[in-house]
Amino acid sequence: MPDYADITYEVADRIATVTLDRPEARNGYTVRMADELADAFDRADRDDEVRVAVLTGAGDNFSVGADLSEGGFDFDQTGPDAHWQEPAGRCSKRIYTMNKPVIAAIRGAAIGGGVTITLSADYRLAATDARFGFVFVRRGIYPEGASAWFLPRLVGLGRAMDWMISGRVFDAEEARAAGLVHSLHPPERLLEAAYELAADLAASTAPVSVAVTRQLLYRMSGVDTPFPVHELDSQLIASIPSNPDAIEGVMSFLQKRPPEFTQRVGDGLPEFLPWTEER
Repeated sequence: MPDYADITYEVADRIATVTLDRPEARNGYTVRMADELADAFDRADRDDEVRVAVLTGAGDNFSVGADLSEGGFDFDQTGPDAHWQEPAGRCSKRIYTMNKPVIAAIRGAAIGGGVTITLSADYRLAATDARFGFVFVRRGIYPEGASAWFLPRLVGLGRAMDWMISGRVFDAEEARAAGLVHSLHPPERLLEAAYELAADLAASTAPVSVAVTRQLLYRMSGVDTPFPVHELDSQLIASIPSNPDAIEGVMSFLQKRPPEFTQRVGDGLPEFLPWTEER
């Protein structure tokens, strides 16, 4: 287990919990935190005992965004042969490539990088005290975490323009109404709700099917026509006769019992998927 300093990582009941753990700094986002988050999600993705990951923050805030008090970003990695990547994107990009669902449980402030790192999660559950802000223009800087790609896909271009061009802070109800947040919960019930959702996903869904479906939505929903999607669909459906999870899914439904899926992401993904080597 890596010796994390700015986050914690725990696994229980097939759920990995990744916690931003700098409550004294309201979970201010650091370069160390970015790299630890990427490593933690990599661990969760490669562990076949993990079915779902929950991302949350210690204390009363999810994250107030970048904490530059400890020296700022690691710009010294730049150079003619270097490919520097800003810290929020190191996390959001790794979540994007996950084969496991990710549930972000957000309370208090989720500002700047503290919200952009959640945009590639499958679910965002928020406490009623949550507040959000893409405040970059009010700091004279620029959106990061690939948020200019993720946010319009979640809430539409008009709403994304409003939030990003104004840089204003908005509340949990506005976030829910726009589709940024899936559901709202009392602060004391937030994690319980996240774990209830995670437990249902772990118990009721097939891991390989989830991994393929998650990436189909991300990779194929933006193509120009449905034809390449149908070509890949056809390959996937044609593989069903040799898919033990498909047989188990049908039989468990007919027999009115919980499914017992045996395939695992580590060795069960179809070999013909065009994105399987990307991490």
